[in-house]
Amino acid sequence: MSHMSRPAQPMRGNDGHDGHDGHDGEFQFWRNHATISLQPVAAPSILGLFGFAAATFVVGANLAGWFGNSTTPQFLFPFAAFLGGLAQFLAGMWAYRARDGLATAMHGIWGAFWLAYGLLFLLIAIGVLTQPTPFVALGYWFVALAAITWSGAAAALAVNLGLAGVLIALAGGATTFGVGQIADSSAWRTTGAWFFVVSALIAWYVATAMMLEGTYRRVILPIGKRGGVNVPGREPRQSIQFVAGEPGIKVGQ
Repeated sequence: MSHMSRPAQPMRGNDGHDGHDGHDGEFQFWRNHATISLQPVAAPSILGLFGFAAATFVVGANLAGWFGNSTTPQFLFPFAAFLGGLAQFLAGMWAYRARDGLATAMHGIWGAFWLAYGLLFLLIAIGVLTQPTPFVALGYWFVALAAITWSGAAAALAVNLGLAGVLIALAGGATTFGVGQIADSSAWRTTGAWFFVVSALIAWYVATAMMLEGTYRRVILPIGKRGGVNVPGREPRQSIQFVAGEPGIKVGQ
């Protein structure tokens, strides 16, 4: 990771002084005597979305009845815990560095969920816990996740339509699967599993588009960025922002 640091050049006010009289003067004084440190990071959501897509697709396909039997979830937990859990949770923490609150919240929450999901089925696999039927408690896990994810989907509509699509499908899956677990309805559970698969496919597309944009330095696959360049072949440009006295800092991915 590159690291660049330079001291800001002092500036004087119209009166010839350093300008630290009053509120505006104090702001000018601290800004002019600050050291700017830039530590750019690659877009954390590339890792987070790929990890999420892989885990959610495999688990969703199993829940939809495409493969496996009653013991299959016991063999899926390492995959879910490390790809959907660890990889995505790390992406959420790195999203802090990119000052992306939406990615931090969504990757962090769902990464923590997949870690908990993996731990749960590990305990079931080794005989510490017995999986109840119906598994009502798991349904309430998804109710809580659905509420948070619907909030994230609403926020994503303002910045990225591709990510909004991921979260809308994911929130729909969490809602319907949660209802299915609580009501012990296989139809609702299957519907939720299909939503999870759709969310995983959209996440794979968005992560691929972000990775290609980062490597080719131009838009290859559009993902509907608000206020950005979404035309294939165009170079993505984002002006360096100057918000709240932070010169040279770009917020977001």
